[in-house]
Amino acid sequence: MTHFNRLIEIMKRLRGPDGCPWDKEQTSITLKPYLIEETYEVIDAIDNQDDANLTEELGDVLLQVVFHAQIATDENRFTLEDVAKSIADKLVRRHPHVFGNIEVETAGQVVQNWEAIKLQEKKKSDQESVLSGVPRHLPALLRAYQIQKKAARIGFDWDKTEEVIQKVEEEVQELRNAHTQQEKQEEFGDLLFSLVNLARFLQIDPEEALTQTIAKFQNRFAYIETELKKRGQTPQDATLQEMDLLWESAKRI
Repeated sequence: MTHFNRLIEIMKRLRGPDGCPWDKEQTSITLKPYLIEETYEVIDAIDNQDDANLTEELGDVLLQVVFHAQIATDENRFTLEDVAKSIADKLVRRHPHVFGNIEVETAGQVVQNWEAIKLQEKKKSDQESVLSGVPRHLPALLRAYQIQKKAARIGFDWDKTEEVIQKVEEEVQELRNAHTQQEKQEEFGDLLFSLVNLARFLQIDPEEALTQTIAKFQNRFAYIETELKKRGQTPQDATLQEMDLLWESAKRI
């Protein structure tokens, strides 16, 4: 028995009559938070370049796939075999340059073909929007990025980076001119959306860029706390001027 087959058998037993009460109670709905959490833990392991941890975290994600499939099997909806067949068929269908007679020379051409095939599939299933398929539960920053990429692939895009920068500046001015809270929220959203567009033109992942900035802020603030502690102070005790001076020191480290 392979370890993968062993995992499947373990899940069947956990969900079986003499299995685990907690596992038997779970549904696809109750498992949603765990799937999201495990996915982010995989990303952390990748960022930390920790292969041992990555192996473990990928296993946790695989468990979620097997768990969801077993629940569906128990309810006579679909099986893990159906899941595997679906993705295998999709990979073959969307790689005609490998499994068919289509010729491509660049990764960009591969992406264009992929999107064209996806659009054709959606038309067959009455999902005709180019923007269909971007999960609504994605973090807003990442969702904006994915939606913009899809629109750009069919030509709905700016021509030059400078035009995007001008749009950002325009949105900043509109935010300045906003009066009501509703107007401010709308204009702030427009500004964020235009900044995501700028990130895309600069070939920057906005989610990754913001994550790095958050980490940088945390590290510098931790420096402030450490230095204040040496003086017998806390951030609550210190003045803004004292903390600003320490912030500038942290930037030089």
